[in-house]
Amino acid sequence: MNDKIQRLISNIESVIIGKRDVVEKVVCAMLAGGHVLIEDVPGVGKTLLAETLARSVSGSFGRIQFTPDLMPSDVVGYTVIDKDGKSEYRAGAAMCNFLLADEINRSSPKVQSALLEAMEELQISVDGVTHKLPVPFMTIATQNPIETYGTYHLPEAQLDRFLMRLSIGYPDRASELLMLDRMPHKIDVSPVMTLEELCALRDAAGKIAAAEQVKAYILMIVSATRTAPEVKLGASPRASIAMLRAAQAMSLVKNRSFVTPDDVRDVAKPVLEHRVIMAAGQTAYKTSGQIIDRILAETSVPM
Repeated sequence: MNDKIQRLISNIESVIIGKRDVVEKVVCAMLAGGHVLIEDVPGVGKTLLAETLARSVSGSFGRIQFTPDLMPSDVVGYTVIDKDGKSEYRAGAAMCNFLLADEINRSSPKVQSALLEAMEELQISVDGVTHKLPVPFMTIATQNPIETYGTYHLPEAQLDRFLMRLSIGYPDRASELLMLDRMPHKIDVSPVMTLEELCALRDAAGKIAAAEQVKAYILMIVSATRTAPEVKLGASPRASIAMLRAAQAMSLVKNRSFVTPDDVRDVAKPVLEHRVIMAAGQTAYKTSGQIIDRILAETSVPM
């Protein structure tokens, strides 16, 4: 089972060079049944990562560029009346296995909220009719943290729907040289896994054993975000569930049959960072990531 996961990671790494940690976490989020927000500057491979992931598992891929004039119907679809007077649903971009919501913060809150039902309930409702999304369904959203002109801040309720927030970052020198060597040639990514195999791996991840001490460790970390003096809004109970799901998936990626504290620490920052809202006046001195690093350093592992 782990061989399949490692083949998948290697397949993605053939395109996303030198970013194994990021690739592992995206795969981990997929195995946990979660969604990912990638916040980074343009040109580091956000779109390519999403498309390569979809191709590698034989999934259908949908991409939509979020712009100020985008309508909710562009995302979820709409209903038309045919020549016989019958209503017919026309699918939007979200009717796929892997949806890339590119620059999600450039569209209005009304459009952003159109994704909420899809991300949380794995369905969309149009004109009172519910349409189930394909299984599996994963949203990979991107946003540019630098250029804020013409953007809309993602509300906390929507941020909470993302299992992880990640940053790809610039490659190191050796990786970028390899990119230059490969640049003239189009890399054809072949599937290494079927959707049925992916669903089986998801089921296996959800069955990874987590001892009571590990669950207590998760709760200690999450609770500490709520009492930190620099924090206005700590992580919710949904974050505790997300940490457990992500840690189980990370255990599967690492070929373990049970969750360890190391698995919890590996996923803590990408799962919690976007869920912790700093108090007014604190953002100039500390970030939520620094607070989580401090909590991880100060929290003892229950024995």
